[in-house]
Parts: sequence; structure tokens; C-alpha cells
Amino acid sequence: MTDADQVRDQIRDDAVEAALDKLDLDTKTLLLAGQDMWSLPAIPAIGLRSLVMSDGPIGVRGVRWTADDPSVALPSPTSLAAAWDPELARRAGRLLAQEARRKGVHVLLAPTVNLHRSPLGGRHFECYSEDPYLTGAIGSGYVSGVQDGGVATTVKHFVGNDAETDRFTVDSAIAPRPLRELYLAPFEAIVARARPWGVMTAYNQVNGTTMTEHRYLVNEVLRGEWGFDGCNVSDWMAARSTAGALLGGMDVAMPGPTTVYGPALAEAVRAGEVPEAAVDDAVRHVLRLAARVGALEGAPAAVETPPAPVDGRALARELAARGFVLVRNEAGLLPLDASAGRTIALVGAAARDARVLGGGSATVFPERIVSPLDGLAAALPEGALTYAVGADPCEEPTPADKGFELVAVCRDASGAVLGEGRLPTGQVQWIGDDLPAGATYETMASIEVRGTFVPRESGEHTFGTRGLGAFSLAVGGRRLWSGVQGMGDETDPFEAFFGAPSERARVTLAEGEPVEVSLTYQVPDMSGLPMRAVMFSLLHLGPRRDPDDLIAEAVQAARAADTAVVVVATTERVESEGFDRADLALPGRQDDLVRAVAAVNPNTVVVVNAGSPVELPWREDVAAVLLTWFPGQEGGAALADVLLGRAEPGGRLPTTWPARLADAPVTEVVPTDGRLEYGEGLFIGYRAYERQGVVPAYPFGHGLGYTDWAYESLEATPDAVRVRVTNTGARPGREVVQVYLAPAATASEGARSTTAERPASWLAGFATVAAGPGESVETEIALPARAFEVWDEEARGWRRIGGVYEVRVSHAHGDTRLTATLDIA
Repeated sequence: MTDADQVRDQIRDDAVEAALDKLDLDTKTLLLAGQDMWSLPAIPAIGLRSLVMSDGPIGVRGVRWTADDPSVALPSPTSLAAAWDPELARRAGRLLAQEARRKGVHVLLAPTVNLHRSPLGGRHFECYSEDPYLTGAIGSGYVSGVQDGGVATTVKHFVGNDAETDRFTVDSAIAPRPLRELYLAPFEAIVARARPWGVMTAYNQVNGTTMTEHRYLVNEVLRGEWGFDGCNVSDWMAARSTAGALLGGMDVAMPGPTTVYGPALAEAVRAGEVPEAAVDDAVRHVLRLAARVGALEGAPAAVETPPAPVDGRALARELAARGFVLVRNEAGLLPLDASAGRTIALVGAAARDARVLGGGSATVFPERIVSPLDGLAAALPEGALTYAVGADPCEEPTPADKGFELVAVCRDASGAVLGEGRLPTGQVQWIGDDLPAGATYETMASIEVRGTFVPRESGEHTFGTRGLGAFSLAVGGRRLWSGVQGMGDETDPFEAFFGAPSERARVTLAEGEPVEVSLTYQVPDMSGLPMRAVMFSLLHLGPRRDPDDLIAEAVQAARAADTAVVVVATTERVESEGFDRADLALPGRQDDLVRAVAAVNPNTVVVVNAGSPVELPWREDVAAVLLTWFPGQEGGAALADVLLGRAEPGGRLPTTWPARLADAPVTEVVPTDGRLEYGEGLFIGYRAYERQGVVPAYPFGHGLGYTDWAYESLEATPDAVRVRVTNTGARPGREVVQVYLAPAATASEGARSTTAERPASWLAGFATVAAGPGESVETEIALPARAFEVWDEEARGWRRIGGVYEVRVSHAHGDTRLTATLDIA
């Protein structure tokens, strides 16, 4: 921090103290409780405006679940981490800050820095990596970028929320050393490097204590050891105890208006259960947050002049390409030869109807989505591209989307219209006050999702519902079903709110002929609920054709083309918030499709659109495999750029891809008697593969570009390494230079420290370099002191482990290009 920054910090702190002195107990406790789903109350008497929060992390949705105010949709966080470039993450953060300011949002509920402990984790698309160092570096860039724009972040979910099963109640049992060296490490790094203005505490317990009440991890570690001076916000509905939460260091209980704070907290103070000084500390943190984002009069905002405007579409396209990971490219098939007369057969339902984001609370509604079919059609000359469905990963109805134009009409008991709002899909998800203008929970009796549907195909179309309650479904003016959908076997409240997809009717429709559709939902009495919400969906599934016929059509198209590009994908029923995965298989007949196409066309490229690892049993039978994660709204355009050589696939794997689930070292995500034992200790990801001698399909850090690199020299000191590389190919490119440490001997550790078991190697630093053909570049990569330390469980502190280390400069984990030896005191 500069002297000027310190002066401004002091002015803000003085303004915070002056405002705090003017508040009485009841006002202070109200300030710590959400006034609604997304905001804290304003207090005009002290010049405090309402603080507004919004979900992220790939876009800023705002406070309403609507497409009327579109959001830029960036690639998934895993894709961002795959670029291995903190400065690129910082640019992404600045764009999101720009979006937040446009939508009147002060606090972005992101980033998610939990680890990829197991490939079965259902929400891994929202996290960065299996490695704590890479996670901390990318998260620091992201936080710095958002806060460069004067918008706060809430680094989440603190801590141990690495799976979804029973996430509201699970006790994550983590020994002190892996807790420090793995799961807390990204949070610690971000606090040190980026000074985040907020942290979000998780739903789960850690070692028997609920995180929203965890005095040791929040008060002693986060605030005491690390010096975090920001605001601690609960995950939504995570707070369970008034006194426990306040004494455990939780500042804000969300959402409102009914929380464990507010009047309940004022009463606890008056009853002597908690000291008012603890309330003051929490209010101080909230006021400091408000001052930093410019919502407290008399306090200078941390950023008074935001960065230059960012072109959202252009950056989304660049981010996507930079995150694509090319894991196989036999005989240099990619980039494709797009010269005159060359043809491409594009195959796969996921090529036409792209899944560009992971879903759940991270959902935003972009102004446009460029699918792979859209992107390649725009980039190739007429007649060069054919398309075949081949295989559809969706085997059950999903929220009505392509071909539907829908609105939601809210009516009172008499049938009078109270208000209506446009829907981006057939899914209604209104939480708290997120209702169309004129509608209220007290007056709404029914909600009708209605509009027109223009089928893309002739045949038998399936319609269905998802949600809990009473429905009536009509198509073409004819009622096809009415009834009540009850609770299924869902265990997660998030999933249970929506209910399971249910087929209700089938109708034969003609391609291109519009038909009226209507789904009416009877709104139940919610007056006694702590949080009011409406969640239900009109579902649709297109005509089902014989899968063998679809694959045969794709094979015919592939046989006739110079190159076949097959797009395979997961679905929201495979990986999403609220549940973990049961396996790593691609849904439907997609594996059969790839095998069939590869059998007739040796130039087969497979594009894998998944947020986390999937099994690729055909990977050795195809010419190229490109991982695109969930690539955001411009994903199709970025795919065309990469396939045709206009951009290089810039990504490296941020997590190890196993050949099969049975090879994954950690697969346990289901608690036993409420506890999830992290029995693997330090050994997750590449650390575990190396320990067990298992060769994955693709190792951590792996990724191919469109040029070659020679690693020429290495100089190493205990503080940094200097590496020289040369681009020996014919194209400009980027290389991610990775530095791993491997302890060769521990003679100087001392007798007591020889018992410290460590991985065989670990990531200690990295740098992304760029060079043109024939150019050389040098880069210096710092070796942080923490890379040579372990958490001493007996001494409850960090301990430096001296001895001989091999410094491995690598293209990927296990692909070492240069080595040097360091003797660390």
C-alpha cells in the first residue's frame, strides 16, 4: 500500500467509527440482517445506502431472475483457471465489476475457491483447481480485478465445502495439516495478495463445528493470523444460531427479512448472551465494506475512478479460447485446413444447443449464446459445413428453451392480472422480492407460463413439469394434464425446491407451425415460511428418434467430409449445484457416437463440453481431443477461432483427468453418519496419483498448443528460478512454465521433523510466456517461502523443512524439461 492508500484507509475508518457511534442497538442488529434476498437496509441518518449483493462468479445476474436485463456470461471458473494466468483473471474481474456497477450491485458473491478434491464433486465447474497454489493465484487475480472496479468480492465457501451431498449439514472431518496446507491455503493466499473485502462462510461443519459459528477458523485464523479486515457473510440460510454465529465471527446473516440476527440479536444482547461489543465489531465490518464500495457518506470509496470500459463480448471470446485445453493432437491435425473445398461434418446435439454455463446459483442470462454450430457456420464458407445430431445427451424433458417465447403472468384469486414478466426459458425461479412489478406473495393465487412454441422438428413432442405443487398444462388450447407434483427422493433443499422432472403429455406437432402453450401453477400460502420463493418449470423434449438411426446419419456425414468434429457434453442432470455425480460417464449414446464416427473418418476431432472430468474411453481412437469446459456466451465463436487456427488453445489442465473413475484416488463424497472423512490427508489430485503410481488419462498441467517449445536454461535460488525457453515452431504461441519441488533429502530438518510426510512433488510456481516463431523469452518465477514449509500439528505453526530439493521445470506434472538442485537451510 502507498502512503496515500494508508491515509484514505484511515479516513474511511474514521468515518466508520463516526457512523457507528450514532447507532442504537436495534439499528445495529438490523444492519447485520438482510432486509430481503439480496440487500442490507439503508440507514439515511448516517448516510448509509443499501448494500446490494448478487450471485456470480461467471456473470453478474443482479437481484432479479430475468432476461430483461441480460448479463455477460464468461467461461466457467475451471476454464479461467485452465488459462494459468492471474492477470487474465484480473481482466475478467474488471469486466464483472463493470457489469456489477451497471446493475447497481456492490458485492459479488464470488469467487469459489474450494478444491477439486474428488472428480465426483457436482459443483467443481464453479471452482478453480485441485491445487491450492494455482487456486490461490487465480483467485487473487479475480478478486483484485473485481475490486479494481470498486466492487466487493466474497471469497467462498469458507471452508471444507468440497462436495454437494448433504452440504447443509455435513461435517467435513479434516486433520489440521491438510486443512492448512490444502483447503485453507487458497483463502490465505487471497487474503495476503488481494485483501478481499468479503468472505462467505459455508453451510457445512468442519471438525464438529458449523462454519457460521467457527470461532477458531474465523476469529483466530482468518482475522487473527491472516489479518482479514473485511465482512463475513453467511451462505444463504446457513446461519443457525444467534449467539453462536455472532461469537463465531459471522457479521451478516443472509437472506432476510427473517434471520438469526435483527430483533433476535438485540434480544440476545439484552439477555446477556452476547456482548454489545461483538455487535459493534460486526457492524464495523459492514460499515467498512460500505465505505469501500462508496455507499457511506463521508468515506472515500476505495476506487473513485473505475478502469477503462471492457468489451464484454470480446473478452468472453478471448477467455474461452485461452481456457480451451488441447489434450490430444495426432499428426498436427489441428488447426484445421480451411482452404477452398475442404469440408467439415459437425456432429452432436451439444453442437447445436450449447451448454455454456454450469447452472445453479451461478446462472445468468446472456444477451446471446454462440453455439459451436453458430460459430463454425459463421466462420466457414458456404457449403463447407454439414450438421447431424448424432446423439442427444438429454434423455428427459428440460426447461423449455429453443423455439419458445414465454412470459409469466401473475393473477389474484379473481383471475385479475397483477403483473407479468418475460422468461428466458420455461424455468421460473423467483426468490424473495424477485417478482414481476405489481405482484406480491400475499395477492398471487396463480402463475401462468404461457406463450408460443415453434417446433424445429416434426413429430411427437413431450411436455412436462418440474416443481412442487398443483399444475395445469395445455398445448394448442387443449388441457393435457392437471394434478399435483409431490416431493421425490431429493436430499438437497436446492434440488427439492425444484422437484424431479416429470413427463406429463405427448403431442404431435409440425416443424415451423406455431402452437400456444400454457402451464398454470397454483401459488401456495407462504405466510409462515422464513423465506418465500416460487420455483417451477415448464419442460419440453423434442421428438425421440431411434438412436441407431441418428448415429447412422452422423456416420454418413462424417464419411463424406474431410474432417469430423464431434461435440459431446454433460447435462444439468449430470453436474450441477445441489448434488454430486455418481460416475464420470458421458450421458446417453455419446461414446457410441464418437466410436462410430472415428471408425469412418481418421480426422475426427472431439470437443468435450464438460465442467469437470469425464471418462473418454475412445480417446486413443480419435485424432484430436479439445476440452472446452463450459465456455460462456461466446464459446462457439472461440471454438471456431481455435479449430481454424485464428487463436491458439491456451489452456493447461487445472485438475487431473483420470482414465476411469476407478483410477481416481479420492471418490468418497457421501457422508457416513453425517461425517465426510478427508482420510486421504494431503493426497488429492496429482499428489495422490504420483503416490499411488497411477497414470491418468491426462496429467495436471497438461495441454498442447500450436507450436513447439525448447526449454533451454534454468537458474535456481531459494527465492526464485529463472527459465529461458524458445519457440521452435512456425507459429506464435504461449507456454505455461510450471515449477515443481521434489524433496530429495532432508538431512538438515532435525530429528523431530523427519516424520513429516510430504508428497513426492508439488507445484511451487508458474508463469505464462508468449513468443513468436524462433523467439526466446526469459521468465523469473518466485519460489514462495511457504513452498518449503509444512504445518506442524504439535507446534500449531508453520515449520520450514530444510534439505535438498530438486527443482523441476515442467511442461506438465511429470513432464519435466529442466532440473536443478537446491540445498535449503
